[in-house]
Amino acid sequence: MPTRRAALAQTLAQTLALPLLLAPAIGRAQDAYPSRAITVVSGYAPGGVTDVTSRAVAERMGRELGVPMVVENRVGAATAVANTAVAQARPDGHTLLMGTSTLAINPGLQPALTPRDPQRELAPVGMVFRTAFVLHVHPDVPARNTAELIAWCKANPGKLNFGSSGTGAVNHLAQALFAQAAGIEVTHIPYRGGAPALLDLRAGRIQAMFQAVLEALPTLADNATRGLAISSAERAALLPDLPPVAETLPGFDVVFWQGLFAPAGTPAPILARLGAALRVATEDAELRARLAQQGVVVTTGDAAVLARTLADETAMWGKLIREANIRPE
Repeated sequence: MPTRRAALAQTLAQTLALPLLLAPAIGRAQDAYPSRAITVVSGYAPGGVTDVTSRAVAERMGRELGVPMVVENRVGAATAVANTAVAQARPDGHTLLMGTSTLAINPGLQPALTPRDPQRELAPVGMVFRTAFVLHVHPDVPARNTAELIAWCKANPGKLNFGSSGTGAVNHLAQALFAQAAGIEVTHIPYRGGAPALLDLRAGRIQAMFQAVLEALPTLADNATRGLAISSAERAALLPDLPPVAETLPGFDVVFWQGLFAPAGTPAPILARLGAALRVATEDAELRARLAQQGVVVTTGDAAVLARTLADETAMWGKLIREANIRPE
């Protein structure tokens, strides 16, 4: 009969050997990934540019991975419903998030929303797209370019009604950053979405707005509004004649972006497999051309690029929100 000391020694030896016994099983599980359909959670309603892009990229990734990738729309709380669902999901690579710029905005604007620290609670996979905004004005505004608009605002402080699709939306923060960088005073008029704001811009009830390229195109085409500039550092393919705001305000670069995330703790081999499939999707020429028609610039960028984007914008928007005293509606 084994002594107590011998029994303890045997138990200790078995405990120490357990990780070695489990390692091959864990490795096999990761090698078999994915073992079933992958759910891609989106915080946006079906039909919009974000949703259309999510579905196109997910379908192409699914073909590469050999399993269906199903987009699930979970709308609410400034995308926090979707973000939290993925942050709290099992980190096995079968539940992913099509996260957006809101991940960088929410910590500064609404710190009570979860995940409170997306940089720690989500694992970046890679970039998906960037889309710029058009700075356009009602024709009654006597400005033909960014410099003239700034000069007019300085001569008429507070008189320019600048619309947005809602307090804390990226186009609102673009306006706030623009006003801060230019040293001008404008009046922010928030709406519940871009469509009603655009109607009022057409009617002249507001005078200016940063609008998503695709949404602005019809009003620019029929001269209901006048385009002055593009918000990104580079020109937009659909509006090549519009110069960047950065040509007047150096360093200005505001876009709405989307990237693919997994729950924190997802094994590195699974993240690498997802990243490789995402790169195939974002480099697909047919997919890029199709989405370019909607003003979406599909972007190839690995996990490091996405992590840096999230970190930089979290700092940038947090600073602006504090300095401009921006509060949620």
